[in-house]
Amino acid sequence: MTTNNTLRNFRIVLWVLVAVAAIGATALYVFRPPQRPLGVTGQEFALASTQGGSFTQNDLRGTPSLVFFGFTYCPIVCPTTLSETTAWREQLGLTASDLRIIFVSVDPDRDTLDMVKGYVEGVDPTIIGLVGSEAETERAKSAFGVFSEKTGDVDSEFYDINHTALTFLIDADGTFEGTIAYEEASDSALAKIERMVKG
Repeated sequence: MTTNNTLRNFRIVLWVLVAVAAIGATALYVFRPPQRPLGVTGQEFALASTQGGSFTQNDLRGTPSLVFFGFTYCPIVCPTTLSETTAWREQLGLTASDLRIIFVSVDPDRDTLDMVKGYVEGVDPTIIGLVGSEAETERAKSAFGVFSEKTGDVDSEFYDINHTALTFLIDADGTFEGTIAYEEASDSALAKIERMVKG
């Protein structure tokens, strides 16, 4: 075999190894969510809280939390999710001091602080509701990678909103621990929450 052929074969092997490494790195990025505190590296946000004052990314630290984005006009997904989260907490024998439930409005045009307060406290008085201006809401959505958009008659007050229907698990360090899907089996949801709280 000539020197040129050997060099060519070596380069082919080298490029194959580079491609395999790149595919592996991509797979890790896609299938393993980043384990980092929310609000770091530009992911800052600040919203008004139904419990008074402002709630920022720093307030995610201290107590494990279940965070859900929705809106008060939501007919099924939001009230179902809020009811489920409070039921899970009760089933695990946890209190609001052990596990917070946080509802973030994606509807700044209609959801006022008073509306959200009445909405969440109608389910459980310990649920924290968060609201903000359009820009503030967008920053909070960006921090969690949440999508939402108006649908239906968007020029009237009777529009609907399509939105991410995941419940985010945030541990006591403010670190993203995973998600619970809408209508996920209770056994699976409870196991995820228990694992996070015991951390």
